[in-house]
Amino acid sequence: MSGIPNATAVERALAILDALDNSKRGMNISELSRRLNIPKSSAHVIVVTLERLGYVARKPESLNYHLGLKAYGLGRGMNKNLPVGEIALPGMRALVNQVHLAAHLAVPDGNQGVYIQKVDAPGLIKFDTYIGRRMDLHCTGVGKVILAWGPPEIAEHALSKQTYIRYTRNTITSSRAMRRELARARSCGYAVDDEEEEIGVRCIAVPVFQPNGQFAAALSITGTTTQIPLDAVEEFAQKLRNTATSFFQGL
Repeated sequence: MSGIPNATAVERALAILDALDNSKRGMNISELSRRLNIPKSSAHVIVVTLERLGYVARKPESLNYHLGLKAYGLGRGMNKNLPVGEIALPGMRALVNQVHLAAHLAVPDGNQGVYIQKVDAPGLIKFDTYIGRRMDLHCTGVGKVILAWGPPEIAEHALSKQTYIRYTRNTITSSRAMRRELARARSCGYAVDDEEEEIGVRCIAVPVFQPNGQFAAALSITGTTTQIPLDAVEEFAQKLRNTATSFFQGL
């Protein structure tokens, strides 16, 4: 994110929230100041205010901050204004009961994706995702679906970049490779995140279309590479397609 030294306090506060939302380990005030080019004293005042209001919280025995419960609440509240999230929920629950893997529903938001629905899988394995969480498009299953079937301008913007952020050794980092990946996804009808955002995690995603044929969202399941072996990807993808097709039936 580019620096915003002359921005208003509101713009700075939103930039801080956005930076924390995109940081897995959290960030301290000095890091936020350097990354956003905000004076450290101003960053301190804003963070302390956000902490007092419940929008950020400090990790125990650490100087790092992360998003607080009220910030998460804003993401959950957004779901009420996106009917597809409510429409999809029963089908997502049925899918999770069938495959025993976490399910997510995402839509484009600017040049990123955002989760608007989630159903956790049973068992001990949980993933650090939540309604309202944003993610990059080039390294996630739902992101690739958004690029392949979503608004053309989003794909045009993403493919105009020469390189992408590398998260793991598997991350696609060039637009040429991404074009090939999106062509493959369109050909088979689904996209895969094969340890591209996080090592040991595999996701499969499919598009969800409205009755009029317009792209509505991306539906995915997430699991470990053991839970989703490569030889089972096509089988899981078919279950996802069946679920996605069912969302608007009977409405």
